[in-house]
Amino acid sequence: MDVQVPEGASGIVAAAAKVLVIDDSNTIRRSAEIFLKQGGHEVVLAEDGFDALAKLSDYEPDLVFCDILMPRLDGYQTCAIIKRNPQFAGVPVIMLSSKDGLFDKARGRMVGSQDYLTKPFTKDQLLKAVLSHRRGA
Repeated sequence: MDVQVPEGASGIVAAAAKVLVIDDSNTIRRSAEIFLKQGGHEVVLAEDGFDALAKLSDYEPDLVFCDILMPRLDGYQTCAIIKRNPQFAGVPVIMLSSKDGLFDKARGRMVGSQDYLTKPFTKDQLLKAVLSHRRGA
């Protein structure tokens, strides 16, 4: 089977990844979806942690982008649950936040996140994060 290798932003080339984007903001979810699809990736959207956990086993993503501030189940709790599940412990989680604080980054690392992107992010930042962190990269 031939695999098409899409070309991303700034000449970044990567094989398609399955990406789960968790954010309670419809605008952020849609922006991420557009940017990732332009980079040739498959995208599934979740509006909060509970929604994401329900979709996780069906979708089996290569990478998760997870907002920190969400109702019901915040990003730290969602990331910790993902990392405690042996089936998904190896899936990289990148936290998304409008705050660029040292405490938030450190807390994200403590629950198992691989990286941290500050919102609003650019297409380039999102595609570079996928290239750097996706499972199997």
